[in-house]
Amino acid sequence: MEDFQSLRAARATSVNADLSEANPAAASDEGQLHITAATSNPCLFTLPWSTPLSQWPDDLLVKLPRGISRHIVRFVQVGNDILAMKEISRSAAEHEYEALRQLRKLDIPCVEPVGVVTGRTNAEGEPLEAILITKHLRYSLPYRALFSRNLRSDTADRLVDALAVLLVRLHLIGFYWGDVSLSNVLFIRDADQFGAYLVDAETGSLYPRLTDGQRNYDLDLARTNIIGELMDLNSGNLLPSSVDEVEVGNRLVERYDMLWDTLTGTESFGTNEMWRIEKRVEKLNELGFDVDELDVKTVDGGRRISVRPMVVDAGYASRKLLKLTGLDVQENQARRLLNDLDGYRASTWRQDQDEEIVATDWMREVYEPTVRMIPPEYQATVEPAQFFHDVLTHRWYMAEQIGHDVPMPVATNDYIKTVLPQTQLDQQSLAEINADADAGVIDDDSVADIPDDEFGSRGPREEDDDQDAAVWSTD
Repeated sequence: MEDFQSLRAARATSVNADLSEANPAAASDEGQLHITAATSNPCLFTLPWSTPLSQWPDDLLVKLPRGISRHIVRFVQVGNDILAMKEISRSAAEHEYEALRQLRKLDIPCVEPVGVVTGRTNAEGEPLEAILITKHLRYSLPYRALFSRNLRSDTADRLVDALAVLLVRLHLIGFYWGDVSLSNVLFIRDADQFGAYLVDAETGSLYPRLTDGQRNYDLDLARTNIIGELMDLNSGNLLPSSVDEVEVGNRLVERYDMLWDTLTGTESFGTNEMWRIEKRVEKLNELGFDVDELDVKTVDGGRRISVRPMVVDAGYASRKLLKLTGLDVQENQARRLLNDLDGYRASTWRQDQDEEIVATDWMREVYEPTVRMIPPEYQATVEPAQFFHDVLTHRWYMAEQIGHDVPMPVATNDYIKTVLPQTQLDQQSLAEINADADAGVIDDDSVADIPDDEFGSRGPREEDDDQDAAVWSTD
């Protein structure tokens, strides 16, 4: 058995597999360098592991914003990658490495663990602490650095909301963080990723299920730490005057509680009341959260609804709908259509089936038959996706009024009869609208990139002038 474990470890994707668990004798070899890494990058061998991290040469380091830390942290260019190095004890490094690996497998937003370096000694043979290696997330900034800028109030709210989503997702899978702070969270926004990412799991642990006491303690600790860090920034004149430290901490608790209650509350209803699924989704949308998955299970003759939230950037819904169905529509339309697709998937009990296959059936059975019902006299002026969107809204109101589901054809006919005529524009009004729209066209290339000052940057910074070296410097 021991030989099999050693062979399996040796074949792992790593620079030098650490066999200490399979072979305890290896762990007792003082001064023997071990690099356990989920990469085969040979550049790792060239790094000065026998030098304390605080003394690594400047030509290896990359100066990137970071939060405050109890440990020495440096960003290092290794080949084409930028890696974050944190000098901590061996047990802490191995624990955090494994915790991050588990979180990644559970699709939790967190930094990617790259490796652990143990058995380090200096030139005199004295032992050095281990180093945990993680991959730097491109286009990310620590929350602490973001709050030190001139944030707009709505941007600050989005940051808090994203953190609330991250904390709820961690608690739903049974992860107790134990060290929530502005320095332990990254905010990332690019074409493929958006939201809060966990950057430090040193004190975290996975449990089969968190108790309410663990959740409440984690949340209270988050509130206390965040208020304290914001007060620290304020004392250094780095916090915008528009930010209220206590209000930010209280908003986190408020948003967390609302989201947790919405996600975990059990609602039972009859098989002819599936419209309540959409109502549940709408409630999340009103809270500012988009929905990525719906899971409907039969329990005691009722239905238990479990909704997984995802905070996404502008354009996410339209990109996802385009990928699944080929429909290229506006963001609000795409969000509503995706919600209906999720409701269709849940009502047909096909959560375990490939999403693309379900989307194809939804197009054939729901979307296309509905838009084909647009009367000929309206086809020149009614956009199909908007028509479908409006029918969905009309159907929801009908279902809420009568207390049970309304078939899509029935809702469509009623919409055409009672609502559509009121929305029809005369040709002169339509021509005026089109003229105004043409006059306001802007070249896509001029607005394609997100401006550098989206989060209210105060402009170029000189490192020597910065008052918060823990945020902007690597020293």
